[in-house]
Amino acid sequence: MRRVRSIAQVRRAVAGWRARGLTVGLVPTMGALHEGHLSLMRRSKRQCDRTVVSIFVNPTQFAANEDLSAYPRPLSADLQACQREDVDLVFTPTVDVIYPAGFEMTVRVGALGELWEGKSRPGHFDGVATVVLKLFTIVAPDMAIFGQKDYQQSVIIRRMVVDLNLPVRIVVAPTVRESDGLALSSRNVYLDGLSREAAIGINQALIWAKSAIRTGVSRPGQLKGKMKRMIEKGGCFSLDYIGFCDPSTLLPLTFARPPLAILIAAKCLTPGPALNRRYIDNVIIN
Repeated sequence: MRRVRSIAQVRRAVAGWRARGLTVGLVPTMGALHEGHLSLMRRSKRQCDRTVVSIFVNPTQFAANEDLSAYPRPLSADLQACQREDVDLVFTPTVDVIYPAGFEMTVRVGALGELWEGKSRPGHFDGVATVVLKLFTIVAPDMAIFGQKDYQQSVIIRRMVVDLNLPVRIVVAPTVRESDGLALSSRNVYLDGLSREAAIGINQALIWAKSAIRTGVSRPGQLKGKMKRMIEKGGCFSLDYIGFCDPSTLLPLTFARPPLAILIAAKCLTPGPALNRRYIDNVIIN
């Protein structure tokens, strides 16, 4: 494994692989790597000849009141994890490398970025799309792999690839979960005690809704009430939104009938490191 910090170093490495006819996979991350990230690396290694992992906490996707400064950055442990997974290249740029002095041009996502998570975090997906586009132009991968947990993000990235004619295949890998069903997230480190136990309610609400829909319940209003109670039980979490939407367009559905995506976001209310952290999850029903 080789670690590089500059754009020129990445491009030289990729050019060398290209000259040998090798394919390249990219796994974009913000670090604080967990088993979910590692599963994406393994997927890339199975499907591509060479794998690049980027580790960059992107400031443009955080609002002023969010946890940019507190976001976990265990770089040494992350590099060790990449070494164990035997990836080929780890790109760890500084903010000045990605956003040099005078930087002005950004991606404007549009309506897809204003729904659900975008409504709660205005401008978030513009920041995500901008940094992902920059990584695509730096690495020029054949394939880029994302996790389903950030489902709206994956839909937006797919749309960007189509709209901007980018020669990148997007793969969305299944969400990796802890043994009790909680979706793995870098922000799970903030959870402890009651908040950790209560967080399971997010996935339990999705499992219940999926089962209810399979038995014929089709009105979102019939589902949301119980899901909200399951998530907010004990007072540790406050529901932000539950979205029953088309898996491709993310537009809300009048009836909860397959195919559909159910998106959830909830905010932790427990005093301590998890206070005000937002947790998201989803399920796709085909």
